Amino acid sequence: MAGGPHPVELAGMLHELTVRLLTSDTLPRALDRLTAFAVGSLPGAARCSVALIGEGGPLMAATSGTAGETFDHSMYEGSTGPGLEAARTRSLVTAGDLLADERWPQLREAATASGIRAVAAFPLDVRRTAVGALSVYLESPGDPGPELLVTAMALAGQAEVLLGELGRRAALTEGAEVDRAVGVIIAQRGCGVQEAYAVLQESAQRLGLDRRIVAERLVAAAARKSGN
Repeated sequence: MAGGPHPVELAGMLHELTVRLLTSDTLPRALDRLTAFAVGSLPGAARCSVALIGEGGPLMAATSGTAGETFDHSMYEGSTGPGLEAARTRSLVTAGDLLADERWPQLREAATASGIRAVAAFPLDVRRTAVGALSVYLESPGDPGPELLVTAMALAGQAEVLLGELGRRAALTEGAEVDRAVGVIIAQRGCGVQEAYAVLQESAQRLGLDRRIVAERLVAAAARKSGN
């Protein structure tokens, strides 16, 4: 596609994005860094937002930029809009003028209030564990240019791989912490492995907390007790 970024420049951007995301300690922090990097790197971008929907989990979202807040809120609240369509269809979605686009007339008022006129939404598919989109908003009407499209496609593709790696690391960390907590339960109760896993899961459900958090607290409490 003519008018795209220079390959050397694009390679440098992808390297910087890789460093920023892989040094994030949590997935929400990585999403914050992704949107901040995108809005600072994409030509003409006034705002970037990203949304991920995991299997059976809540929507995770992050944004960067001054414009578009009302539009994002209205899109998620109404469950319709370019970002959500890109996530559902796994395809690029663009709109050169949100005030005239017939696909989302209910979002025109939000677009006006947000000070945005055009958008390009790029699908994200994170190792089949989550789907979502990276949305890039522009303050002026007109179809997004080739440089923005090529650069954003590359950033989205790289982000898919990096977010998948962060998810893999988080799963390994959670598994190790859960195993340690199960060992504590077995030592305290004298029960079997399966019963210990069930006790941990029941405790997490009763407290309304993630199993990893309960496991961390249990291991920490056992460590404090053994140190006394």
